[in-house]
Amino acid sequence: MALKTARRRMDVLGFALLIASGLVLGGVGRAGSSDSMPQPFTVQDALAGDWRETSSRERDSSRHPAETLEFFGLEPGMTLVEVSPGGGWYTKILAPFASRTGGQYFAAGFSPEDPREYAQKSRRRFQKRYVDQEAVYGPIEVTVLGDSEKGVAPAGTADLIVTFRNVHNWVPAGTAEENFQGFYRALRPGGILGVVDHRLPPSMEADADLSSGYIHQSTVVELAEQAGFVLEAESEINSNPADTADHPYGVWTLRPTSLSAPYGAAADPAFDRGAYDAIGESDRFTLRFRKPETS
Repeated sequence: MALKTARRRMDVLGFALLIASGLVLGGVGRAGSSDSMPQPFTVQDALAGDWRETSSRERDSSRHPAETLEFFGLEPGMTLVEVSPGGGWYTKILAPFASRTGGQYFAAGFSPEDPREYAQKSRRRFQKRYVDQEAVYGPIEVTVLGDSEKGVAPAGTADLIVTFRNVHNWVPAGTAEENFQGFYRALRPGGILGVVDHRLPPSMEADADLSSGYIHQSTVVELAEQAGFVLEAESEINSNPADTADHPYGVWTLRPTSLSAPYGAAADPAFDRGAYDAIGESDRFTLRFRKPETS
């Protein structure tokens, strides 16, 4: 374990022992307050937080956040980067965990210079829901995915970078190689990159634009290894054998999007929605890569 992470763990553990021995009196400030101190806080505490609405909690059984983050090696006090957080489902877990354990949370997303309206809407929504709610989520450092100068985090500082169901968007956009190189630069030696995405079975040929939303696991492994990462482990935590990856509206036919017609079209009343709802969420691979200690 890197000395930096070990020291952080000792700081958090030492504070926990002080509380247990009765040497710390009074309450601890909320996340983001200037007089707050790191306090014992677990992923389970984050999952149970009252800031997570019912719809988020209902997806835990499909997304397995506790098991996934344990597999990625999440520890108190880490410097974390979530890449393309989207609506913030994992942000509600990672940001409070980082702030309450003495760590730091970066969210790497769209550029403020991105001309696409949906990109700017996404930035504004994330700012309002999370960045502006520092009392709940702690300080969030917003960075830009694809910024080769500043990176998703300062070079060599991140302990753990995670991205959930995003690589299938980067490949057809032509940004995947650059993104993985950026992750490599941001991570400290020995740091971890965790990736989850919709799995396209090896027996099925991928469309050039990955229009189904599914991607071969081997494609992600190749991208990571080309950037210098080593595949350390793979897990079936998020697998779903019921998913054939062959649906009329791609992965978005399944929950939670549950399309019953192409995007923008009215739902087809004859569409057998129940058959796809019964599948649940997509079959996903879960991969842990490590940046070598020496490179």
